[in-house]
Amino acid sequence: MTTPPDVRERIYRHYVSAGQAGPVSEAVASRARYVDWLIARHFPTDREITGIDLGCGHGVILYCAQRAGYHKLTGVDVSAEQVEAARSLGVRNVRQADLWQALDGLESGSQDLAICFDVIEHLPKSELTRLVDGVRRALRPGGRWIINTPNGESPLFGRVRYGDLTHELAFTRQSLATLLLASGFERVDCYENEPIRSGLKGWVRWTLWKLIRAGLRLYLAAESGDTGRDAIFTQNLLAVAIR
Repeated sequence: MTTPPDVRERIYRHYVSAGQAGPVSEAVASRARYVDWLIARHFPTDREITGIDLGCGHGVILYCAQRAGYHKLTGVDVSAEQVEAARSLGVRNVRQADLWQALDGLESGSQDLAICFDVIEHLPKSELTRLVDGVRRALRPGGRWIINTPNGESPLFGRVRYGDLTHELAFTRQSLATLLLASGFERVDCYENEPIRSGLKGWVRWTLWKLIRAGLRLYLAAESGDTGRDAIFTQNLLAVAIR
């Protein structure tokens, strides 16, 4: 009996052409403003830092980081289609590689920054601690790991969690922080991915989101007594972990 093909390998091979990831032009148009905000808010201010984007996808983060003056960041992705898309943007230092090969190839304490956007949810629990330990080993003391992942606390988390057949997990601020702190990280801060207040459309979306969030807090308070002040309701959450 032949071994059935692995679903992750099949989908990753056709990640762009099968429609899981849209055209690179759409990725830039839809994400660049948010990524610019992310870089300004959460990247180290020193433009000479070393860092790696694990699972860099289209390369939009690296593209925006290059524009902002960060020229010592590298990127890896298992999908050849994604790597080609990143190169079409003019992203330098991006290559196709298996996640584990990339991590094993990093010297201990060699990185100031690690990025995993839409990555950790693809791993089963049996592989998750290997990733966490590998990233922590590669970071210098005080280095940071920026993570974006589906948020199990969101009422619509299933749209992201089940929107990709290769997703294995979703997280909450509590479960993710517990994992990282138990693995030796010094601090973990989690944030909502709320709309960016830029332009009329951005301000309208942000205002509507604040109203919706207030309603969700009221629902939570009525059910559990928790006012939800620190709750994260967006479909994805952002975490910044300090080594």
